Amino acid sequence: MAPAAPPAAEMANLSVSTAPKGTAKRDALCASEVEVQAMWEREKAFESNPCYDEDGNKKEKFIVTFPYPYSNGHLHLGHAFSLTKAVFRAQFERNRGKNSLFPFAFHCTGMPIQAAANKLKSEIELYGVPPKFPEEDPVVRAQMEAELAAAAKAKADKQAAGGKVKGGKTKLIQKTGTGIVRQWNILKRMVPEEEIPKFADPIYWLMHFPPIGVDHMKRFGSGVDWRRAFITTSVNGYYDAFIRWQFNVLKQKGKVLFGKRNNVYSLVDGQVCADHDRSEGEGVGPQEYVLIKLKVLAPDHGQERHGKMEKLLKRVEDEGKKGVYFVPATLRPETMYGQTNCFVLPTGEYGAYYVDATDEVFIMSARSARGLSCQAYDAANDVYFTKEFGKIECLETFTGDELLGLPLKAPNAT
Repeated sequence: MAPAAPPAAEMANLSVSTAPKGTAKRDALCASEVEVQAMWEREKAFESNPCYDEDGNKKEKFIVTFPYPYSNGHLHLGHAFSLTKAVFRAQFERNRGKNSLFPFAFHCTGMPIQAAANKLKSEIELYGVPPKFPEEDPVVRAQMEAELAAAAKAKADKQAAGGKVKGGKTKLIQKTGTGIVRQWNILKRMVPEEEIPKFADPIYWLMHFPPIGVDHMKRFGSGVDWRRAFITTSVNGYYDAFIRWQFNVLKQKGKVLFGKRNNVYSLVDGQVCADHDRSEGEGVGPQEYVLIKLKVLAPDHGQERHGKMEKLLKRVEDEGKKGVYFVPATLRPETMYGQTNCFVLPTGEYGAYYVDATDEVFIMSARSARGLSCQAYDAANDVYFTKEFGKIECLETFTGDELLGLPLKAPNAT
């Protein structure tokens, strides 16, 4: 008995017919689809008007709605899958003799479109039209990908250490394979390249994608009464008036209140940045820290590195301000009693920032100072740490090395 051929050899000897299959049935179905949809359009089959039966009574009504799809791109297969439920039910009730209505809308409100337009505008300003991105150089691309992969791994390791076990890849890396995402390249997959610069204007997105969505849904046979279709945002005056009326009525009835609460906020866009409005950082919420004030005393070591601090202390004294403080942040203020040391990064970058609310100077990073400038010092009286929201005056900059060895005292932690 001859030995059996190895599996690999058997697979290599297989032959698969490459003769094209006939498409006559498919082509006939597609042709019929176009003809029937044209008939629906002519006959206004899905336009729902007040209807009465033979006895003059109003026909039983049925209405179905669909969550507005967001209009920062084309509709996709997920929309089609969910849409079928509404389409089938609307048609089913219509065939039962009911006056069936299926209205539709496109969601354009929120930050994703604005953020995408801002990102495209920035790319054009930095890299031209059409843009010449740095990652087009293979060496630069490899370096950028390595940095993104290292950042993703560090984030995953940090989450794992905290008991949050997640994959090491971010959504961008999962979708693109690299994490290097350019708004220009995203749009290039959907629109002619010469038209892309127009999308730096967020309003242009509203004019471009919803009509394409309508056309795609008609091809899908969605059965929508397109007389009752709209887009959101203040561009649509009718919808804007409806939302204003809705919230005014709710406020009059005491169902909604106007006020402030801690939120993730975008200084670039000048508004709250909700979870689904962010290009990254989904799931991140406000984090409360306590600042520990450590007063800087006059240096007495004669070290040259303290020259800038000596000048700052004299300036603060001459201007009658209340002192200079290190303000390390902590999540555990109850552990801060009896402070004897304050640690800084020798190569870190710090600044001396003037705080209007307390008439003091805080030594902190630029990022911390920016965050503080958006915080309320006395929320009840609407007093913020700085006079102008989101802006804070920097009096001096320091490296961590220039802060090492300074004498401190902790007046509120003893």
